[in-house]
Amino acid sequence: MVSSLRKFAPRREHKERGQISSRKKLGFLEKHKDYVLRARDYNEKQRQLKRLRERASTRNPDEFYFNMEKSQMQDGVHVEDRKQALPADIQKLMDTQDVTYVKMQRDINKKKIEKLQQDLHIVEDEDSVRHTVFVDDKQMVKDFDAAKHFGTTEEFVGRKHNRPREEDLDSVEIVRPSENHLKRAVKVRETRLVELRDRLVRADQLQRAESEMLLRRALKEKGRKKKVGKDRLGLAVYKWKAERKK
Repeated sequence: MVSSLRKFAPRREHKERGQISSRKKLGFLEKHKDYVLRARDYNEKQRQLKRLRERASTRNPDEFYFNMEKSQMQDGVHVEDRKQALPADIQKLMDTQDVTYVKMQRDINKKKIEKLQQDLHIVEDEDSVRHTVFVDDKQMVKDFDAAKHFGTTEEFVGRKHNRPREEDLDSVEIVRPSENHLKRAVKVRETRLVELRDRLVRADQLQRAESEMLLRRALKEKGRKKKVGKDRLGLAVYKWKAERKK
């Protein structure tokens, strides 16, 4: 009974001291938990090296597969044709991150692009923002006056945004902004346009990286496939045969 209650009794917490001020020049004082992590990492690397040495010792010198004819080595490192055709930024992203991270970053970047386009009133397709007005007959089409219909003047009828009405123009005094405000607004707009341009380039890079990572994953899986052409970078495009799932 006493032994079972012993674990519920309060125990003194043993804390490890930090580095004293006179020895701070020597750096961080390693704790036991830090040593455990370092030891585990070291042992895991040693086990990996041992496995690689075993594979190298048992390698078949007569082994051959057709990819050997196309593979190349530069400074002792195997180089892939698909990888060399991609920009360096995409290569680094594919080597250090997984497809889930790339997809998440692409979604975040897409939302920021949409917000910048809304703030700058930029629309990609001009035909998709037409304002359609329905009338009853052809005579009304001939007599249709856009300024009268929208209740504004001829100067503002062509605007897609910030289109004031005539009653607002009569009741509100329009104050012309100062030169400093105009210069500041132009500078802010130019900064956002540069950011939008950079984010559009990044969106294209993330899209290409995600597509390439998904393709490489699919190439490692089973299934009959064949090359059907090449993309704009000269890389092979594959098509898989449809298989019935059980």
